[in-house]
Amino acid sequence: MGAERTGDSRGIKVLKELYEWLEAIVFSLVVMFALFSFVFRTIQVYGISMQSTLHEGDRLILLSALYEPDYEDIVVVTQVVSNEDYPLIKRVIGLPGDEIDIDFQAGIVYRNGEVLDEPYINEPTHLYEGVNFPVTVPEGCVFVMGDNRNYSKDSRNPDVGMIDKKYLLGKVIFRIWPLSKL
Repeated sequence: MGAERTGDSRGIKVLKELYEWLEAIVFSLVVMFALFSFVFRTIQVYGISMQSTLHEGDRLILLSALYEPDYEDIVVVTQVVSNEDYPLIKRVIGLPGDEIDIDFQAGIVYRNGEVLDEPYINEPTHLYEGVNFPVTVPEGCVFVMGDNRNYSKDSRNPDVGMIDKKYLLGKVIFRIWPLSKL
């Protein structure tokens, strides 16, 4: 009878430990799901508009919660743009109240009358897409451009225009793929 109780107590102990492990795993999964649903998100790069900073197929982690855009942030835009079936990934160039001007002959972008230092661009900005400059960024919006300026559909294009902040999914905080560029 004593041997049976020892066996029973070991079985109960094993079940308790198994239950604790299962509980910890479920809790961890719920926390991870919440974090990646509301705070962080993952996204894949499509197209060449952000080369040479980002390339097609790169996978990125975004900070979504409580994000307030700032100059040079790389952001993901969920605004629906004609002929695009994936989110746009662009760089913030202008914030509300900023005046943006572009000299397409010289390939220079100005913000509030000052030339932008843009070491991240692939080449100077020569592509005119239909928006007449200078423009002032309205309240609640941002002006965005791709780093591969002459192959980017961005705020210079009337189909995209100024981006309402409510369409910013978040800020890119780092690249997770390919591993060599982490």
